[in-house]
Amino acid sequence: MKKKLLAVLFVFTILLSTLSPVCFAENEEKDYSHLKGTSINVYNWGEYISDGSEGSLDVNKEFTKRYGIKVNYTTFESNENMYNKLQSGGANYDIVIPSDYMIAKLIEEEMLVELDYSNIPNYKYILPKYKNLFYDPENKYTVPYTVGMVGLIYNTTMVDDEVDSWSILWNEKYKGEILMFNNPRDAFGIAQFLLGQSVNTHDTKDWDKAIELLKEQRPLVSSYVMDEVYNKMEGGEAAFAPYYAGDYLTMADVNPDLAFVYPKEGVNYFVDAMCIPKTAENKEAAELYINFMLEEEIAVANANWICYASPHALVLESDDYDLKGEPVLYPDESETPKTESFENLSYDIQNYMSQLWSELKVEGNTNIDAYIGLSVTFVLVVAFAIFKVVQKKKRERYYD
Repeated sequence: MKKKLLAVLFVFTILLSTLSPVCFAENEEKDYSHLKGTSINVYNWGEYISDGSEGSLDVNKEFTKRYGIKVNYTTFESNENMYNKLQSGGANYDIVIPSDYMIAKLIEEEMLVELDYSNIPNYKYILPKYKNLFYDPENKYTVPYTVGMVGLIYNTTMVDDEVDSWSILWNEKYKGEILMFNNPRDAFGIAQFLLGQSVNTHDTKDWDKAIELLKEQRPLVSSYVMDEVYNKMEGGEAAFAPYYAGDYLTMADVNPDLAFVYPKEGVNYFVDAMCIPKTAENKEAAELYINFMLEEEIAVANANWICYASPHALVLESDDYDLKGEPVLYPDESETPKTESFENLSYDIQNYMSQLWSELKVEGNTNIDAYIGLSVTFVLVVAFAIFKVVQKKKRERYYD
């Protein structure tokens, strides 16, 4: 009996000696005291972090409280604006959170630094299906933050037609009540889905057809918007706005008259991810911040506030996650729309798209500029006429 007991204890001791270093290594908190008093610059989308509003957790404040690292937090409206700011060198950021296709562009142009995942142990909570994706196939540069799809938001008090197609954004019945993306990739994407094209086509003839469709739509569009969409849709100023599914949920909390649909022609599916630019000045603190963002409490707070789908396993299992099973974010397989992700386009196609987009925006302002010009001219003519009359009357009084 003693021999058996000793044998069992021996095996248990061996197992414990084998396993305990792993357990301790995973749970041991690294010493980051040397980073106290430093700062990091975070560049993220607007309305894209739990910030303490309406009783939510102030994530950046909590990070500073815990580690003594100041967070300088600024926002951008589109991937293109973020890229231009990053490329210009006007500011150095330690963390940026772009979308998939823009990440691929940044990697291609060697603007990102590889991550040290030993500083990001919470990366293990990212679901496998969000790893090894096309924009970062070897998981060298990025940690997924949110996932989502683009759809069509509409005001049920202003729309009496069935809404299931992007084509309704070309319906003259709703002239002046249509909002449109103010960034080329999303705007072209809608036209391309409607035309049955790939959103990643490298055929300039496809892009020509798409721009013609957008030009046909232009007279019907009230405004080209990004973050302005919140006030306009929440305030009932427009009937339609293509936008991101998570943001619809935020708007619908304010305006319950809003509804949402994934158009039948297809929609963009995207992943936004945290990464570190090569110009980062505090890389270790940036990796600490990414790991912090993956802690369960922090990730749940962000997921509840942002209202986008989460790639985080603990979030999806948490009883504190308010959007668990939300059909807009997590549709049933039978209701999942046709999707295509934006990929990084070739340099020539990117330039061609930008040129076409500039033409659309310039031509769209032509009539407005003409009206302004005519108005100014009219005012000047009237003012000059009045001046001449006054001068004439002065002369008449003088000679009298």
